Amino acid sequence: MGKLSLTQFLTLDGVYQAPGGPDEDRSGGFEHGGWSVPYGDEDFGRFIDEVFQRPAAFLLGRRTYEIFASFWPKQTDPADPVASKLNALPKYVASTTLTHADWAGTTVLRGDVVKEVAALKERTDGEVQMHGSGGLAQTLMAQDLIDTLHLLVFPVVLGTGRRLFTDGARPTAFRPTEARTTSTGVAIHTYELAGRPTYGSYA
Repeated sequence: MGKLSLTQFLTLDGVYQAPGGPDEDRSGGFEHGGWSVPYGDEDFGRFIDEVFQRPAAFLLGRRTYEIFASFWPKQTDPADPVASKLNALPKYVASTTLTHADWAGTTVLRGDVVKEVAALKERTDGEVQMHGSGGLAQTLMAQDLIDTLHLLVFPVVLGTGRRLFTDGARPTAFRPTEARTTSTGVAIHTYELAGRPTYGSYA
């Protein structure tokens, strides 16, 4: 049985919307797109390359899929670990509205996303990776379907935008397994799903 990991870029106030460019996702009147770009450095690139050594398949939400599909198929350098994996490996996109997917190797999951993803994990030998796809991630975290979180927290506060952890999120405990900080101050933390929180008192 495979494991599902999420690699997510976040601001200090938990926003995941449009890290990669001004026009990536302006929904809700979001004007801060591209906030992650000034922090890219060798440390950041090295971590991303490490992540892309491991996948057996990819799972993406519709919006992230469309952003990726407009860019990565045009990147054909075989030495690029991100492009080579994204273009070659199976991709699954969860959407009830997407009618067809032109990117080679893509399957659209149109049914009950929780059941579809549980079945995908069951039949995949290795790591299924999610990148971005915050809305889908929220749905799956509510069902304990994401096993590993790679949270890349950028030293910036935006005040608006879609947040990964919202009011009403399922109380969940995680076990930290790795931490590093890039030269530009991006805190990269890896967490494994541990179950429900436990509680105590200082009284």
